[in-house]
Amino acid sequence: MFEHLTEPPDPYILVLMSFGVLIALVAWLPLVLRRLPLSLPIVCILIGVGLGLVPGLRFDPSPLEYPAIAERFSEFVVIIALMGAGLKIDRVLGLRSWMITWRLIFLTLPVGIALIALLAGTWLALPWTMALLLGAVLAPTDPVLASDVQVGPPKSGEEDEVRFALTSEAGINDGAAFPFVHLAIVLSAATVTQEPWFWDWLSYNVFWEIGVGVLGGYLIGKLFGWITFHIPAESKLAQTGDGLIALSATLISYGFTETLHSYGFLSVFVTALTFRQAHRDHDFHTDMHDLTEQVERIAMMILLLFFGGTLANGLLSALRPVDFAGALLILLVIRPVTGMIGLGGVNATLGERLTISFFGIRGIGSFYYLAYGLNHIDDLTHAPRLWAIVGLVVLLSIIMHGLTVTPIMRRLDITHGRDPDADDAVPPPGFQGPAA
Repeated sequence: MFEHLTEPPDPYILVLMSFGVLIALVAWLPLVLRRLPLSLPIVCILIGVGLGLVPGLRFDPSPLEYPAIAERFSEFVVIIALMGAGLKIDRVLGLRSWMITWRLIFLTLPVGIALIALLAGTWLALPWTMALLLGAVLAPTDPVLASDVQVGPPKSGEEDEVRFALTSEAGINDGAAFPFVHLAIVLSAATVTQEPWFWDWLSYNVFWEIGVGVLGGYLIGKLFGWITFHIPAESKLAQTGDGLIALSATLISYGFTETLHSYGFLSVFVTALTFRQAHRDHDFHTDMHDLTEQVERIAMMILLLFFGGTLANGLLSALRPVDFAGALLILLVIRPVTGMIGLGGVNATLGERLTISFFGIRGIGSFYYLAYGLNHIDDLTHAPRLWAIVGLVVLLSIIMHGLTVTPIMRRLDITHGRDPDADDAVPPPGFQGPAA
């Protein structure tokens, strides 16, 4: 009997138990952290660091050792977040109604990419192709970690100008930055082959992949909207309340457009917006949003645990002293300045424009873009340093924005006449439990 009791537990059983603990933390931690200047991502990273420091555990999921897994897993987390972001936006898509978004996409994003690339190519002394890649990787606002400053669930009424701007920006700029990632890949290859590249890049990576991605997302959204809300049947899908249909739409939209060699990130967000337009006021959108939020949060927590494990095992060891200053410049100067440039003349208060410009959160999307870019570039000489710089920027962003999001957004709510401490108040976006 005692011999059996001293046997080590089955690793499979330990994994099951750990996954159960993870799900419990995902459900409970947001409620505990609701009024604290602390975010769920910070807690996830700390747990990951702790696991990485456990002797004998060897918890080191390094993206340098597992580049394909790093790309695919971060890709999955982002597309789930994009579907959730699209479903929760109440504002109807339009040129004027979304003007603040278009400014952030067509002004803030490209200027940010250019300034980060200039910083990396001069002060950080990276090759210009790697500098461009770094600019494309670090310029977009992350749709996953920016959930704390995004709009609330569908029809919740929590869609002020700040939350709408950051949600819609995060939904579009991941896809909008992809041509610049491909430009870095194309330029890296052209330095070796010396072949013409501009027309192929412009026609294929810009016009084709953006155009087909948007069109494919629209068609899939229309199809799912018609099947869900308008098919002539007594048992419509919307009446089942099964939010899994959102996950289905996400995967089909992404897979369909990727098979057509276009941008799946754009497609998923457009699918979500179009799906929402099919029946804007139906409660089924809330069911779909709740499920995608649960899946996104679990996947995000796992990825950030991995990130914490890599930090504990030396992900940042390739950093140079100048990289620390560069990371601070990206977060505290380049993003705020480019944000204010893009928002010049927008009908918003100075406080709102400063808040939008400050909360350009970097995160999971940056991991995906860097993994994708390096997996398509032959020369990986600078890969350790690039991962270290991106890891540092994401870490600083999570800490800086995580510690400030609660007081700043609470003050914003009070300014707009909402009492964040009221008993019946809806928790800020990103802090609702899975059953919210």
